[in-house]
Amino acid sequence: MHWAFEIAERIVLTDPDLETYTLASGISPSGTVHMGNFREVATTHFVAKALKNMGKNVRFIFSWDDYDRLRKIPSNIDAGFSEHIGKPYSEVPNPFGQGTWASHFEKEFETSLETFNIHPEFIYQHKEYTSGRYLPSIELALKKRKEIYDILMEFKTNESSEDERDAFYPATVYCKVCRKDDVHIDSFSEEALTLTYHCRCGVNETERLDSVFLKLNWKVDWAMRWAVEGVKFEPGGRDHSSENGSYTVSKVIADRIFDYKAPLYTAYEFISQKGSHKKMSSSSGQVLKTEDLLDVYRPEVVLFLFARHRPESAFHIGLDDDVIKNHSEFERVLSAYQDGSLNDPVMEQVMDLIASDMTSPKVSFNQIAGLLPLISFRTDLLGSILSDQGITVQSEELEEISARVKHWIQKWNPEKELKVNGSKQVDYFLSLPDDAKRQVQRFRASIAAGADPMNSVYEICRQEDKKKMKSEQKALFQSIYMLVLGKKSGPRLPLLLSAVGKDRFMALLAF
Repeated sequence: MHWAFEIAERIVLTDPDLETYTLASGISPSGTVHMGNFREVATTHFVAKALKNMGKNVRFIFSWDDYDRLRKIPSNIDAGFSEHIGKPYSEVPNPFGQGTWASHFEKEFETSLETFNIHPEFIYQHKEYTSGRYLPSIELALKKRKEIYDILMEFKTNESSEDERDAFYPATVYCKVCRKDDVHIDSFSEEALTLTYHCRCGVNETERLDSVFLKLNWKVDWAMRWAVEGVKFEPGGRDHSSENGSYTVSKVIADRIFDYKAPLYTAYEFISQKGSHKKMSSSSGQVLKTEDLLDVYRPEVVLFLFARHRPESAFHIGLDDDVIKNHSEFERVLSAYQDGSLNDPVMEQVMDLIASDMTSPKVSFNQIAGLLPLISFRTDLLGSILSDQGITVQSEELEEISARVKHWIQKWNPEKELKVNGSKQVDYFLSLPDDAKRQVQRFRASIAAGADPMNSVYEICRQEDKKKMKSEQKALFQSIYMLVLGKKSGPRLPLLLSAVGKDRFMALLAF
């Protein structure tokens, strides 16, 4: 059984009679949201789809933690923005134009989710906190602040102190004047529900709780939101999943403070770009964005990459030859899924989650990648070449796959930009064994007579010893590609012949 269906069954077994199952994800908009963050959303999305496939009603919420403080300035943003460190993301100016820091990065990611056909209910924490919706929970947390302190200390090695316990508040206050969190809470009146605090900027205030710009600290905040929203499942990165990590602590807080059973939880491993073992970080600015992958993959292929790996399994995303491999595997599985020959129950469930209504591409990514550079990336000429080979592709589909191929080659793999040899490769031909030379000459004569290139290779190399026959076929293909392209492989020979033109093709094989 696929992992998303395993989790869905556990959710239902835990709460079998719920009318609606609430699943949650959340990200802080500290910078460009990257593919590591996307795993959080994708994990919840797949579990939500599995529950729906089981006939359950699902509410999928996505919280933007935009009431968190700005901690650091990513490397791709002007260092002058450091003057805003300590303010909530929702009140920091947009480094790239109008609006706020939060709204810029939120919109960027929300737009990419639409491309994946992922449509959660977005919750913006700065709105929830300032609306007063969380006020009863905040009041409860402040009244039970010493109990929260005791819970936190259960997971620490240092000794607790009564003075520290008396001074502890499980919340951050943003100053009403400078809007930063350089604030010290002095006291809380349970009777008057007022908070007294002072800020480094000089402000001293005593205000009613409903007038204070306050946010609960992370582990308390997380537990509180589970209770308020009725969350039954939420994944989290392995940094939250250790024995004394956020989930373990928040689980206890949810139970003892907010009288709520923590949701089912699964930890997910981080993703890195192939060639780098560093954790992606929005706040560092060094990230692989969803747009980077969508420029070379159709959305379903990206979802396929995430769905086929269990959340607890780390994997790398490559933009090298892995792009060809990933496209080819997806195309193979999709074709088998659609014609009923897949014979892999887990992989069938993967395709149920991501591609139940897809149509197979008429032409493979690999075919186009080998052909398009030879014709200067001209999509109009590409359509004619494919049509000559009996392959009819809608212009919209052809434009889409060609754009991805072009972007992938020109940005990530310029060495893949095949070019037809400008002159005959005499030295290479002379280096071939005599039998190989004769095979090339027989192949050229066969093409001159109008034979099919693929059949010509098979006929020239035909013999009783099947192992030797395959070896000679491989060698002849390699010789032809070297003489025409200067590389050991390329597009299928009929497409190559059509793209190069028969006269030029024949001239490069004339020895």
